[in-house]
Amino acid sequence: MTYDEGLAQRIRDLLVDELDVTDKRMFGGLAFLVNGHMSVTVSRTGGLMVRLDADVAEGLLTEVDVEPFEMRGKALNGWLRVGESRLESDDELREWVERSLDFVRTLPAKV
Repeated sequence: MTYDEGLAQRIRDLLVDELDVTDKRMFGGLAFLVNGHMSVTVSRTGGLMVRLDADVAEGLLTEVDVEPFEMRGKALNGWLRVGESRLESDDELREWVERSLDFVRTLPAKV
């Protein structure tokens, strides 16, 4: 299964004026990077992977259709999997993308 191109385009539309954001195919999905750091990724299994401050991410785990993102059976600190039901409206999607951008921009740029 490939990633949802419609969701990817919606994210591109949100980020059209952002100079420090690029996209790159990774892990079967499409990652959006800020200064070299992954921010959000359109997952090949549906939904969105979102990178946040670890404490913020922990606090959002009580929300519907939000769960820890796991790789090889291990939850990655600060990463969430957001289900499609939480991305239906442009406002919902914008909220997740902006949360992640706000955090990732605090990280030092990768060279």
